[in-house]
Amino acid sequence: MSTLYRPELLYSHGGFTAGSGLFVSGGVVTASSDAAAETVDLRGKALLPGFVNTHSHSFQRLIRGQSESRVMSGRDFWSWRGTMYHAAAQLDPEDVYDVARMAFLEMLLSGTTTVGEFHYLHNAPGGRPYDDPNLLSKQVIAAARSVGIRIVLLRSAYLRSGFELPPDPGQIRFFESAADFLGNMEALQKEYPANSTDVRLGVAPHSLRAVPLRELKEIAAWSRDRKLPLHMHVAEQIAENEACLREYGATPVALLDKEGLLGPDFTAVHAIHITAEEIEHLANSDSTVCSCPTTERNLGDGIIVADQVMGKGIRIALGSDSQAQIDPLEDARELEYHLRLDRQQRAILDQIGKQTLAQRLFDCATIHGASALGISTGNFAPGSPADFITVDLDDLSIAGQSATDLLPLAVFSLNRSAIRDVVVNGRWVVRDQRHPLQEEIVARYKDLHCKLWGSTLPQKEPRRGG
Repeated sequence: MSTLYRPELLYSHGGFTAGSGLFVSGGVVTASSDAAAETVDLRGKALLPGFVNTHSHSFQRLIRGQSESRVMSGRDFWSWRGTMYHAAAQLDPEDVYDVARMAFLEMLLSGTTTVGEFHYLHNAPGGRPYDDPNLLSKQVIAAARSVGIRIVLLRSAYLRSGFELPPDPGQIRFFESAADFLGNMEALQKEYPANSTDVRLGVAPHSLRAVPLRELKEIAAWSRDRKLPLHMHVAEQIAENEACLREYGATPVALLDKEGLLGPDFTAVHAIHITAEEIEHLANSDSTVCSCPTTERNLGDGIIVADQVMGKGIRIALGSDSQAQIDPLEDARELEYHLRLDRQQRAILDQIGKQTLAQRLFDCATIHGASALGISTGNFAPGSPADFITVDLDDLSIAGQSATDLLPLAVFSLNRSAIRDVVVNGRWVVRDQRHPLQEEIVARYKDLHCKLWGSTLPQKEPRRGG
């Protein structure tokens, strides 16, 4: 049976219309009306596509607030990793499940309906593989299914610590050989069908410092034979570029282009420290860039030249990365705001390709991320998954809006308090800002946080297996 969702305002092609509705049947958007459809009245609400989080490390939710001191985490990205490694070293499979559920719950409550989980925590403490080398991957997938968010598990290959560097003990839970990585990917493919509506797979060589070129080419060829998304950290740090120059005589994007590794299925995560020539390489190959502005400012990575990237027609998707903050619209607006601070100008990304600034940033949070993950979501095209959120039009952050100015108001001013309902594949997972498992998920996460950091907060009921 079809369902007609009838909001006060419906998002459509960069704007909002009144008096329209969205028909859904079998978990997908349908084109034609159905006189017998059940009507869901969403008076006082706007209905928008769900957001797509293209790049997430869910376990890093545990270090939020723990790394904001030079005493704890040093002065830069490279020393910050010590805090992250400390957290990674402590987690058992149940912990991985609990922290992933917490991160994914927060994403849902922020309006995210699909997450690309760049997963590189594979081994047991001490570095030995589990009896099932995909155990932790499956824990993360189970967490996503538990909360109801769609996941694209981007299983990460991590083969070494870097060019001419000894193995870092902090990374011992990440390491696999290329052969083991591919074998484990094949095992996952057998367990999770390619046409699943809630779980998909992708391939994520961590970076050129973690995966040498020979193995990278082997992994990329395997991925492309199976038509999977291919994601990789690229040019996040200047030191990363310098190491690549020493090893290969080229910076990362230039090397990837030379070796034929860029392409429509390739997403370069971060791509901050790139040249005009490298931007041309990304554009000519139809690659995507995934920016993670709230993490990049938190880590002091730098500012992506989004105007130059977008000016060449390159899609920019968005990710929450380290979970320093989980708010897709904050990431969207920071693409623009970081440039304003740097250039001392305003509306820098407006009218690129004659597209309004608000629509351009909204597309980064929706359809561009969906494209990078190989999912036909982020819009209301017939046949696309019925993934949507509702927004309270009387919320203080956007009250007084009209159909013509709601999109810029939402992109630049909407608070998470305005997001009321979240639907994934036509199934309600959040109603009136509440998730049915919210109390349990938060309680278990608080127990985990206490175990890891020694919090003095009072203990709740014992944690149950997940």
